[in-house]
Amino acid sequence: MKIATFNINGVRARLPRLLEWLEETQPDVACLQELKAQDDSFPEAEIRAAGYGAIWHGQKGFNGVAILARGTDPVETQRGLPDDPDPTHSRYLEAAVDGVIVASIYLPNGNPQPGPKFDYKLAWFDRLIDHAASLLATEHPVVLAGDYNVIPTSTHDDTFSVRAMAGDALLQPESQAAFRRLRFQGWTDAIRARHPSGPVYTFWDYQAGAWARDAGFRIDHLMLSPMAADRLVDAGVDKATRGKEKASDHAPTWVTLR
Repeated sequence: MKIATFNINGVRARLPRLLEWLEETQPDVACLQELKAQDDSFPEAEIRAAGYGAIWHGQKGFNGVAILARGTDPVETQRGLPDDPDPTHSRYLEAAVDGVIVASIYLPNGNPQPGPKFDYKLAWFDRLIDHAASLLATEHPVVLAGDYNVIPTSTHDDTFSVRAMAGDALLQPESQAAFRRLRFQGWTDAIRARHPSGPVYTFWDYQAGAWARDAGFRIDHLMLSPMAADRLVDAGVDKATRGKEKASDHAPTWVTLR
């Protein structure tokens, strides 16, 4: 079972790239973030024509998450986080697909920091950690997939330049501490389980020739519950997708489970 996460950066604007990627890689589940579309403008017909059922939680202009499942319809289990600090933001969607619970997550960016946006990021992360604990307690295979807007370590393995990112909310000690708190509950970082060292990036900015310079960082993560981690076969990044015309600034990131 192949489960992927892909910050699509505008599902209508990137629809040709999304459909192309689905056809080329055929993930069983695809979690999308940053739809930037209201519910009634989600391209359901095109996605169903590609062989995928879908659920989505849209928002006009920004945010928005979706879960696609190949050959079936995801069964929604949670829409929005319990006790979300701002429920007007569409950032969390959860579903059951073939015996696995999958969440599509778009964690707040938090910039500029310090300030209210950074406070909101940390508060939202706290709610995610609380909900993740309840998911662990079910002892089901669970995959928390999405754009976490957190660079897990201050090393070249996770960012092209610690110095360049030093003032960014993605690399702050508080953001990294929250990510560690989630991991220490018992979640496995799928990418690092398969690629424990060396640079692995999932995002390259559109500015300053970042893609050409490979000036990226890793903010898209798939966190596996123990039952899911026991089934881990492989994980990786579809980096070539980022280099295509009119691509998202993120690359799809995926895990394969037995």
